[in-house]
Amino acid sequence: MFEQLPTLSDRRIAVRLTADALRHVRAGHPWVFDDSIVSASHEGETGDLAIVFNNDRKFVGIGLFDPAGPIALRMVHRGKTATIDQAFWESKINAARAIRQPLLDAEFGGQPGYRVVNGENDGLPGLIVDAYDTTLVVKLYSSVWFRHLRTVIDALETTMRPSSIVLRLGRNVAGGETYGFDDGDVIAGEIIDGPVLFTEGGLRFEADVRKGQKTGHFLDQRHNRMRLGRLVAGRDVLDVFASTGGFSVHAAAGRARSVHSVDISAPTLAAAERNMALNADRAEVQGCEHTTEVGDAFEVMIALARAGKTYDVVVIDPPSFAQKQSSIDVAVRAYTRLTHIGLRLVRPGGVFVQASCSSRVTSDLFFATLLDAADAAGRELRQMVRTGHDIDHPVTYPEGAYLKAGFFNAL
Repeated sequence: MFEQLPTLSDRRIAVRLTADALRHVRAGHPWVFDDSIVSASHEGETGDLAIVFNNDRKFVGIGLFDPAGPIALRMVHRGKTATIDQAFWESKINAARAIRQPLLDAEFGGQPGYRVVNGENDGLPGLIVDAYDTTLVVKLYSSVWFRHLRTVIDALETTMRPSSIVLRLGRNVAGGETYGFDDGDVIAGEIIDGPVLFTEGGLRFEADVRKGQKTGHFLDQRHNRMRLGRLVAGRDVLDVFASTGGFSVHAAAGRARSVHSVDISAPTLAAAERNMALNADRAEVQGCEHTTEVGDAFEVMIALARAGKTYDVVVIDPPSFAQKQSSIDVAVRAYTRLTHIGLRLVRPGGVFVQASCSSRVTSDLFFATLLDAADAAGRELRQMVRTGHDIDHPVTYPEGAYLKAGFFNAL
């Protein structure tokens, strides 16, 4: 299966950078942009190893070369010289796993779903590895990884002993040369037919690892979903942008009286219903009335407000509204509108939860937007907690921080 992959050149590219880029690399930033390269010893191919030297010809680090994109180097090593081979990738994977050990300890006895490698933040820029029990999903966000894919897969098999490994491709990667691989291919182990089951906080979920969004589940909200479950006993909950029901299931297991799940996608809401059913052996889930509604979140929320519907807890977890820098204003308007409408649906003294996964919208801007919108709506939001990334989504450079969520009492 891996025979069609391009081979790694034995010839390394010697690179010198601008003084500013060199400072960023030494400080740990994972990217070098093409306009920061002062000189290169020769033209290389996508994924070739590039050795960064300073002006005194001293070794600085190693990056994966991309001659086609704006990010010319993705740094995988800095400091002392190193050999980039299977043992190197194994050391990176083991270091990432050690960071996540407390999460695995908490899920002891289950079938944990968690992020094993968080790309740039774990020193492997453009590479994501998610685990769903014994199934691994490797997602490539850069074509530089094709030249290293075989050794990375060998490293994962050696360190983690998975039953299956699935390959997922980011949009920009899938649109280029993929060397015969398709998004969703099983590239190692047993062929997967149907969803993979895993646990999150002791609850059972399914993940469509071959065709589902992201790698099959939105793992980054794990700790927020578990937090919600501790706040909803005896309460009516509205879950907007519910997707496959992560917040909804945790709410039901937290003894919510009712949960109404809203999403524009009928298939994802069907998955939410299946996830709820996976936990139907729990008395708490059996005692929760779960309903779903397919529709645009803004339109459904407006209709609920006009009908006089209110809830004790409202959760709003939208997709990214700012895919590019020019979309920040659009995102801010969307968050403002969601807050206005959402607060119409929260009973006085209830809990209001709103999240953002737009990396270009800073935490300060996001929370200021929510508070300003609440003030304009005549409601006071009293902060309970602001959250960010859990330990399986570490942040080691500024652009890596994207997730923020606020839990508020709505007075």
